Amino acid sequence: MTKTPNPFIVTGKIPQQYFCDRDTETAQLIRFLNNRENVVLMSQRRMGKTKLVEHSLDSGSKEYALMVIDILHTSSLREFIQLLGATIFDNLAKRSTRMMKLFTATLRSLSASFGYDPIQNTPTFDIRLGDITQPEYTLKEIFEYLEKSNRHCIIVIDEFQQITKYPEKNVEALLRTHIQHLNNANFVFAGSQRRLMEEMFFSEKRPFYMSARSIVLDAIPFDSYCDFACHHFEEAKKNIEREAIRLVYDTFKGVTLYLQRIMKEAFSFTAIGETCNADSVQHIIDDYILECEPRLREQLALITEPQKELLYAMAEEEAPVKSITASAFIKRHRMKSTSAVQSAAKKLLEYDLLTRRDGLYSIADPLIDLWIKSRRL
Repeated sequence: MTKTPNPFIVTGKIPQQYFCDRDTETAQLIRFLNNRENVVLMSQRRMGKTKLVEHSLDSGSKEYALMVIDILHTSSLREFIQLLGATIFDNLAKRSTRMMKLFTATLRSLSASFGYDPIQNTPTFDIRLGDITQPEYTLKEIFEYLEKSNRHCIIVIDEFQQITKYPEKNVEALLRTHIQHLNNANFVFAGSQRRLMEEMFFSEKRPFYMSARSIVLDAIPFDSYCDFACHHFEEAKKNIEREAIRLVYDTFKGVTLYLQRIMKEAFSFTAIGETCNADSVQHIIDDYILECEPRLREQLALITEPQKELLYAMAEEEAPVKSITASAFIKRHRMKSTSAVQSAAKKLLEYDLLTRRDGLYSIADPLIDLWIKSRRL
């Protein structure tokens, strides 16, 4: 008996038939990249920025090379170079002997550090951070290689705002200098901290000012996601109540990854001919929160007590807060002082635990919000 594939994909590339909506954003992205323009793609985390790029472009195309790097956990220019170099090596240099030879010949500053695979008779990119002794020069060589590539390169840099946290002071200007002279590569700068991304690309004082077309990725509209979910349940001869989908959507505030995660479980647990209701979905949500609890505890263990106090206060609010330094807010949650709240908020915004949009503050990750609420009931 053939098992019906689960249509709610959470890892890997999403087949076209299982991709939900994003028609407008897909058309925009394809148009910009076909015009050889760079793109800044902004949304909160887990909204599907990288999936959108993969959906819009055929990663198997021979016309261009699509490369994706996530720099969220990098902390220096050398780490950035190590990750970028390894990605280009794996996705471009390995495709032919010619491109491999060109890679090793172009990256002269690392030539003594390449490894060697005796079975394949080819170099390997096992560069350590300590091997990158001239980061600015190595970066220049990497961009020279991209320009010499036999295919047009599209490079997606996820969580691009991370470069603003590197100890090196000139990273933005350095990258901008190289990127603006490339004819054989285009970039998608994806970021989840909208305020930082907007400053980087729309402030006249910053190197990347007006250097990329902009796409903002908001939550998929409820009706579109509801139709998508109902369709795939019906295709498998299953049913799901609209109220159940609404519960998932509202609980996770439309964040795509969480919607898919819960609906994947709901689809799996619903037998052919049966109907998934709101109670069933609530059990799945509760189990998911428990499953994630160790990771969430560890994450919050890294922040200070005043920062936790502010985070807990935000979780107690029923809606986003306009002024977290207002006396009413501070008094209601027995916070210490305005200055303490300001200091805590600054760090929580940097850690992407708190977000500010349209002048309103809220907890950035709805899963953390849910977990805090569940602990304080």
